Order: sequence, then structure tokens, then C-alpha cells
Amino acid sequence: MVIKMKKMKMAIMGAGNIAVSMAKTIAEMENVERYAVGSRSQEKAEGFAKEHGFTKAYGSYEELVADEEVELIYIATPHSEHYENARLCILHGKPVLCEKSFTANAGQARELFALAEAERVFITEAIWVRYMPMLEQIRRELASGSIGEVTMLTANLGYPISQVPRMRRPDLAGGALLDVGVYPLNFALMMFGNRVKDISGVCTYTDTGVDEQNSFTLTFEDGKVAQLNSSMLCRSDRRGMIYGTNGYIQIDNINNFEGLTVYDADGRAQKRMERPEQISGYEYEVEACIRALAEGKLACEEMPHEESIRVMELMDSLRKQWGIRYPFE
Repeated sequence: MVIKMKKMKMAIMGAGNIAVSMAKTIAEMENVERYAVGSRSQEKAEGFAKEHGFTKAYGSYEELVADEEVELIYIATPHSEHYENARLCILHGKPVLCEKSFTANAGQARELFALAEAERVFITEAIWVRYMPMLEQIRRELASGSIGEVTMLTANLGYPISQVPRMRRPDLAGGALLDVGVYPLNFALMMFGNRVKDISGVCTYTDTGVDEQNSFTLTFEDGKVAQLNSSMLCRSDRRGMIYGTNGYIQIDNINNFEGLTVYDADGRAQKRMERPEQISGYEYEVEACIRALAEGKLACEEMPHEESIRVMELMDSLRKQWGIRYPFE
């Protein structure tokens, strides 16, 4: 006898480009039902629902969270809206998968996690690389000692997205750092741990006063160093390079791991690993949520609440150095 597993009724809050990517992903997942979408426009919600196969369409976020059948809400709105959107979900008892950057600043993150804890509601940050199986492959390779004692890494991420309106708007927490810089930052923390001794950096500015590209350095308590770059002006090679006393490892695409190559001290390739087949990469964070919820957890072990706060604190520190403050702060 074949037992049909119950599908999780998932909803998406927001109907922009990243919402489309998630909708296309969960359409191919066997354990997820495309249940509802919420937008600030009924017309936009209905168009999204029709195009992507969702059952319900709501013209307000309040209506979405009031639907008793919704079991997980993916927040796909601008960074500036994450705090209020997630708070609304928590107060209605709805589990939350919130797109990165988790909030606009660390204070908002702390408040949300405290509220979720008090209300006993699940919430996690959708920084997808934290949930990808290839992350463990990279960590195992580092632990194997194949490149000797690890001392330094570099990582970069850049896309020509400065023409996207929200990227230039301070009131929407725009700028390169929160949108793309968060990936090199997470990469460094995933590889070298979270005992950061110092962070410093520089940036250039848009005419609206947000950062358009940046370069920053993390120094860790054990002496390791990470040099990181991000930009919304140009496409970069998106590589992560981890250097050791006996060689180095190249990771292709720190924004959606594609493969890694191990080189010896003379620069000769010794090993190549490709990422496993995937739908898009978004499925891993959704699956992690499903597992955590089934186990009665309030967070995903792949991205602990403390780590989301740490990332926001580090970005707050950089923005303070650069004199960037959002109007709502």
C-alpha cells in the first residue's frame, strides 16, 4: 500500500522576481503545495497565482496571515519590509522563512527572534547557501588537511543591478551590501567560523547615498583573514578562494555553489567535485524548514538565530564606518 505524504501548504508574501524563483522551485517539490500568495495588490496577487499555480490570492498581507490553512510563509519583500512582515506572521502564529538579508539591522533581528521565542513560532533566514549540501563537502575538504593549514580566503559577488529601483533607494534599505555583500560575508563565516576580531572596509556611493560597491576585510581571533568584495555595478567571477600552507581550494559561485577544485602548492589541480543535481537550490531551505517544523523546532540548525544576528551586526558595523543610515532607523 502506498501512503501519500501530506504536502505542506506554503505561501509567498510578495510577488517580485525572487518570489517567482521560489514559486518555480516549489512547483517541482513533491512535499510542498503552492497554496497562497499575498501582495499589496489583489490584481498582482491573482496574476501571480494564476501564472504559478497557487490556489489562493490575497490583496493584502493581513488577509494572507489570517488564512488558517497556511503552514509556512516565505517572505520575498524588500529588506526594509522584512521586520514588519515577519512580525505580522509571528503574531498570527505563522512559521516564517524570511529572505536575506534577514532584516535591515541587528536591532530588528533581535526583536523578531525574541518575539518568535515568546510566541513559540518558527522563523529562519533564507540565506540559501547555508542549506546547500555542497557546503558540507567544502567543509570536509578543508578539514581533510588537503591544503595544509588554512590561513586566508577571498570571495566576491557582483551583478549589474544598479538599474533596479529598490537597489538605489535608502528607504528600502538598498545598496550592494545587504543584497550581494551578504553572500561573501556568509561565505567567510561558514568557512572560518564566527569568532571575528575586527571588520573594516570601504565603499563607493550612488547619488542616493547607498553603497554601490564595497571591499571589506575580516580578521579572525585565530589569525585567519578574509578579503571580501561586492558590487551592483558589474558581474564578478563570484569565486571563493581558500588558501592554505600546502595549496588552495577554488569554489565556483559562492551565491549558488557549482563545484570546487583543489590545487596543490604548485597550482596543479588535484581534485574536482561538482555540486549534486538540484531544482534551483532554493529547495534545500524549504526542506530544512519542513524538517524543523516536523520536529517541533523554532529554528533551523543550518542558520541559527544567533548567526543571523551576527551577520546583521557585522553589516551594521560596516554601514556605520561608511556613514550609511536608512531613513527609518
